[in-house]
Amino acid sequence: MKIILLNDLLRAAGLPASLHNPEISSIAYDSRTTCPGSIFVAIPGLLASGLDYTTQAIEKGAVAIVSESALPDIEIPQIVVTNARMALADLAGAFFENPANSLKCVGITGTNGKTTTAFLVKHILDTNSLHCGLIGTVKYVIGQTEIPAPRTTPEASDLQALLGQMRDGYCRAVAMEVSSHALAQHRTRGIAFDAAVFTNLTQDHLDYHGSMDAYFEAKALLFEGLAEQREKKGRAIVNCDDRYGHRLMERYAKRTKLVTFGQGANADFRASDIRFDAKGGTFQLEARNKNFLVRMPLIGLFNVYNALGALAAATACGLELRHCVAALADAPQVPGRLERVPSRRNFQTFVDYAHTEDALRNVLSTLRQLRPTRLITVFGCGGDRDRAKRPLMAAAAAQGSDLVVLTSDNPRREDPEQILRDTEVGLKGCIYDVIADRAKAICHAIEIAGPGDIVLLAGKGHETTQEINSEKYPFNDVLIATRAIAEKKGEA
Repeated sequence: MKIILLNDLLRAAGLPASLHNPEISSIAYDSRTTCPGSIFVAIPGLLASGLDYTTQAIEKGAVAIVSESALPDIEIPQIVVTNARMALADLAGAFFENPANSLKCVGITGTNGKTTTAFLVKHILDTNSLHCGLIGTVKYVIGQTEIPAPRTTPEASDLQALLGQMRDGYCRAVAMEVSSHALAQHRTRGIAFDAAVFTNLTQDHLDYHGSMDAYFEAKALLFEGLAEQREKKGRAIVNCDDRYGHRLMERYAKRTKLVTFGQGANADFRASDIRFDAKGGTFQLEARNKNFLVRMPLIGLFNVYNALGALAAATACGLELRHCVAALADAPQVPGRLERVPSRRNFQTFVDYAHTEDALRNVLSTLRQLRPTRLITVFGCGGDRDRAKRPLMAAAAAQGSDLVVLTSDNPRREDPEQILRDTEVGLKGCIYDVIADRAKAICHAIEIAGPGDIVLLAGKGHETTQEINSEKYPFNDVLIATRAIAEKKGEA
């Protein structure tokens, strides 16, 4: 167990010293995980404040409190700070001795493509003996250990603890998804990146950020940190075909080493002659004054962009480009990202995490290139999230599908029927059914699928639960589809 004196920790974190100097054995931001020797950081939240739980933290053994305001009648040391989240990140970095400095760190941000890009980076680095950890939406991976991911980017102290385990577990690199929430809440503060990748920006999370400009500014914080870091000369790897990517390029071109990717003639990593079939895709890569034929078992133009970002990031970590290109030929299936459901039937079923208008349009466009007899889409919209995107997603589904089955996603605390009504407004000019029960909706889509059809189950991807009325119930699109396919009547 690590033990450090409070004032030594505060000094390392750049915070003022305390009159008392107890031993610190852990950092906590949740009173339920506080234990004897913890320093408890009372971070503000949307629904509750850590200040409301300081008594419980002290009862659990906290020996010091960090908060944004002084608390009366507290007998243990109090450290008052301007921003508790920043303090949490600084304390965690100091406590775990800045493990990111010992790893090749790739941070990936953007609305869509983060997960696949992170998986591709990990695969490329692993294949080239640069053992890589993973932090993202699907799971956290440290060596051979996989940990369920409660959130895309963990809180600062949890994140630093994971990075510390990677460093101590002989990882040499990490591929990390960096969400806009994490950036706005300073969870990655103090982490020095070798590469920061921007995939794209489309409407999402406006319930939290309020506007697209605010959403963009949250994403830009990753590159602001990259420009200011002193430990490494990291590269900003930006999709130059995205309009928000152009804004990043204009802002940071003179402050960072900028690497661009896309289809434009001026892209540093440029894809052309892009082709797909049922088994995957190929494209010509022009980069570093060389040309390569890239083969990958992934379909979709968006996956070409994901591959370009991953290749640029891997070379920023010091790998030779030709070795990176070779590794892509056997890239893994990413759970819930255009994941094909195994079947010997005469139709195909795919599961994808697409839960924004842009992502849904992209995946439908990709599947349309496989020339299905009909494209049947099952999708819904999440509760307690950006309501404005509901009719937009419906319009994307209507325009890209031959038949739509509107259903529930994760209603969370909202009325599922109201979510369906909000979404149904966008289903114009198409044939559709409304079936609130997602399992029944999936079974219905598979039951009506005929020869040559493609069924797309969109929105939940890799998730293994469905959240209804704040309760999570076991639910897996792939398993339900597999069962429905096995029970389907008629010949294959």
